[in-house]
Amino acid sequence: MDLRKLKTLIDLVAESDIAELEVTEGESKVRIVKSGNAAPHQMMMMQPQQAAAPLAAPVAPVAAAVAPAEPTGHIVKSPMVGTFYRAPSPGSPAFVEVGATVKEGDTLCIIEAMKLLNEIDADIAGVITQVLVESGQPVEFGQPLFVIG
Repeated sequence: MDLRKLKTLIDLVAESDIAELEVTEGESKVRIVKSGNAAPHQMMMMQPQQAAAPLAAPVAPVAAAVAPAEPTGHIVKSPMVGTFYRAPSPGSPAFVEVGATVKEGDTLCIIEAMKLLNEIDADIAGVITQVLVESGQPVEFGQPLFVIG
C-alpha cells in the first residue's frame, strides 16, 4: 500500500471520532487503531499467511518520516477533484515537461471532472522544476501538481 494512502488514512482516524479503521487492498490489510494511552495511534499491517505485526507504535514519528521535503518554488495546486492528464490526448506530447519555461496563462495540464475537461493554466511565469502527479491519477482539491521556479 502506498505511503501517501497510509498517511491519509492515519490523518482520517486522527481527525475523526473513528476508533478503528481496517482497509484491505489486494493481499495487504492495514488496521489503524486509536488508543487513549501514551501511543495515540497504533498501525498494523497483515499479510495473508502471517499474523498481525506492528509497523510502528506512535503514528507521529511515522508521519514525520513519510513527509517528503517541501518543494522550493511556486506550487500550482489542483482547483478541483478529478483525474489529472498531462497531455490533451493519449498520443499527444505533454503540455509541459520539467525544465520548460512557461508564461502566465500557459496550459499546464487538464483535470477531468464530471466528464468535463478543465485546462489548468500557469498563474506565474517561470520554469517547471517538478511535476508532482502522474498522468491518469486522481487528484484532490488543493493537491500540489507542479512546482514553478
